[in-house]
Amino acid sequence: MGGTGRLTKVGSMRTDLSPGTLPAREHLPAAAAGTPVLDVVIPVYNEEKDLQPCVLRLHEHLKRTFPYAFRITIADNASTDTTPLVASRLEAELDEVKSFRLEQKGRGRALRTVWSASDSPVLAYMDVDLSTDLNALLPLVAPLISGHSDLAIGSRLARSSRVVRGPKREFISRAYNLILRGSLQARFSDAQCGFKAIRRDVAQVLLPLVEDTGWFFDTEMLVLAERAGLRIHEVPVDWVDDPDSTVHIVKTATDDLKGVWRVGKALATGSLPLDRITRPFGDDPRDREIKDVPKGLARQLVGFCVVGGLSTLFYLLLYSGFRVFSGSQTANALALLVSAIANTAANRRLTFGVRGRGGAVRHQAQGLVVFGIGLALTSGSLAALNAATSDPAHSTELAVLIAANLAATVLRFLLFRAWVFPDRQDTPSTVVASHSPSSPTYSTQQLPQNYGPLPQRTPQYTYETAQFRAGEAADAANGTWRDATMQLQPVRPHDTDSRDSR
Repeated sequence: MGGTGRLTKVGSMRTDLSPGTLPAREHLPAAAAGTPVLDVVIPVYNEEKDLQPCVLRLHEHLKRTFPYAFRITIADNASTDTTPLVASRLEAELDEVKSFRLEQKGRGRALRTVWSASDSPVLAYMDVDLSTDLNALLPLVAPLISGHSDLAIGSRLARSSRVVRGPKREFISRAYNLILRGSLQARFSDAQCGFKAIRRDVAQVLLPLVEDTGWFFDTEMLVLAERAGLRIHEVPVDWVDDPDSTVHIVKTATDDLKGVWRVGKALATGSLPLDRITRPFGDDPRDREIKDVPKGLARQLVGFCVVGGLSTLFYLLLYSGFRVFSGSQTANALALLVSAIANTAANRRLTFGVRGRGGAVRHQAQGLVVFGIGLALTSGSLAALNAATSDPAHSTELAVLIAANLAATVLRFLLFRAWVFPDRQDTPSTVVASHSPSSPTYSTQQLPQNYGPLPQRTPQYTYETAQFRAGEAADAANGTWRDATMQLQPVRPHDTDSRDSR
């Protein structure tokens, strides 16, 4: 059972994963060589009074209601009171309790460190005040155990949740989630509830992308997971506000807004390799055995049709405007040129998922070739119309152009898919994820014996586990990932995190 494990900073970490190589979810076994299925982390800072009753209550609840082996891990965030002594005493008295000591503050830093070191297939955390009713714990982790979901969060804003808290905190919480919905298009309802869980295989590839080490950590994790297409399960909770909470609301809110700006900018520029944490479309093995079906064809068709419809409207408006002061051929050429550039840019980002500026010029050049084909079709149609009648009506011109554009659209999609934006996932490539030189890297010393590696149910996917780094992956010159290996550069954390008061 040993003493308190101490976590220290070390060098770099390498994880060998191909793009989108998260395997299909599987139901976790009831037991795997004595490894606890669930590891519940409780991050604490100077909680000498609340820690023992919290751990005892949680331990009793899990013993009584949880059908799998479990572990409770106390993550001491550089406490200066007797919290480490209380944690050590609980570890000595209860077999299922472990204690880690970190010398730097930051809730996100504590969670990333302990989750990265844990061998449990399901990782969770909750606040030490136990504001969330523990009856929601099993519903929280059940979808992760069954293989249905990748992450799970408790929600205080769901319709069936029952919450007791003051109007000030209620307003701040709802305003913050509205900001996330408006700025980052987040669809989950409650980012800040201290009651979340994640599958270990997902954490291994997701945590390196999360940069924050404080209170914005779980918001950033959820946003990136959602953008990558991972499934987030929400559980309505009963929640009672802790009146003695020492969280600095104004400072935390300010730092969270800075985090929203940083993540929004990274998503807009495509600097995050979210393609590496995608799941197969179908989790049934029969879906993965289907041969010769183009990947993503249905989604790309929908996206292309939406972009094409908007582009056609844009083109018709431009044509009508240019037609006022020019002939039909000139108006058609100008309208097609402007709309083609916009169409290529929109399809590049929205339909075929190419992010970043790499290869943008080449894609536009190829798009102009496709535009030339469309120009030939539409100009030929206008020439045929003018040959048939010397003064065609404007509505007739538009009808002929619409028909010609429909034919050009089909050809444009095929050329875009096969030539301009081909699927290069099978091409070996290398991605180097670089970062601002101020993020943490951790490894463990004196870890308990049962923190060994979890046997893999799918041996073709192997993970080299260590503490993970946040990273911003550089785009390749052609806008695609150049390697099946993501190498994360080690960087150092800020020594202090002033917003973390717990």
